[in-house]
Amino acid sequence: MDVQALGKVAVLMGGSSSEREVSLMSGSGVLQALRSQGVDAHAFDPAERDIGELKKEGFARCFIALHGRHGEDGTVQGALELLRIPYTGPGVMASSMAMDKVMTKRIWRFEGLPTPDWRMVASADQTRAAFAALGAPMIVKPARDGSSMGLTKVEDASQCEAAYALAAKYDEEVLCEQFISGDETTCAVLGEGRGAQALPVIRIVAPDGNYDYQNKYFTDVTQYHCPSGLPAEEEAEIQRIVEQAFRTLGCRGWARADIMIRASDRKPFLLEINTSPGMTGHSLVPMAARAKGISYEALCLRILATASLDGDAHAVEGCA
Repeated sequence: MDVQALGKVAVLMGGSSSEREVSLMSGSGVLQALRSQGVDAHAFDPAERDIGELKKEGFARCFIALHGRHGEDGTVQGALELLRIPYTGPGVMASSMAMDKVMTKRIWRFEGLPTPDWRMVASADQTRAAFAALGAPMIVKPARDGSSMGLTKVEDASQCEAAYALAAKYDEEVLCEQFISGDETTCAVLGEGRGAQALPVIRIVAPDGNYDYQNKYFTDVTQYHCPSGLPAEEEAEIQRIVEQAFRTLGCRGWARADIMIRASDRKPFLLEINTSPGMTGHSLVPMAARAKGISYEALCLRILATASLDGDAHAVEGCA
């Protein structure tokens, strides 16, 4: 791969979302990896600099290592479209839809893809009503945030008020979702359109099933199994529905979906899809890539090579 063809590269990291800390870790890893491969890569924090400076400073493409709002919700993608600077990951519409868990679930349900039942709520009373309808346990979380921010597993109706209040701190739209008891898994996709391919499935075993923000990024007690140890037909079915979920939303470049396998009948359910997944030392896309023989550095280069604009083809030839 001719890294000189990539030009001057900005690694967008930090940002203003609740996931800023994780984004800085992801971006630092990506920056180091790209530089180690000879890429002319530079850190760029949109929370500290005007994004218009990207054009003034001659950046040819951007690796988006931002997470959460203003990073993977279509806003920075729209700004880069106006600047005509190709970027990694899905475009404006796909990013916006994927960031909104409710919109994502509506589309998946319409397309016949399995996702847990849910209710949108706007008050503690509505949360209690959702609990009565969906049953226990129930997940309460912000509709447009990531990294398990503001998430509560509700076991009793008495927890509904506090669960709603916590989620509402992060987003005015709150999602109540039926809890699926069983194996927790995640599966990444690389590519675009018919060429998009799922990486190996990762099975996650967290302490007491609590795969929260702390256990995702800052502890070593969570176990990750890749190979997953699942029966071959179960892994293949997860990969199939994840690829379909990716294409249905119009994603490109890369993404990672979270799936629960219901213990009672081994049916997989899509929870959400991340269009700018983490790239930290605890992150799962690099782990799945390693299982396919793709190093962290090679993964970063491969993703960067797919940088493009909506409706354009800006991937480096032979490297996408």
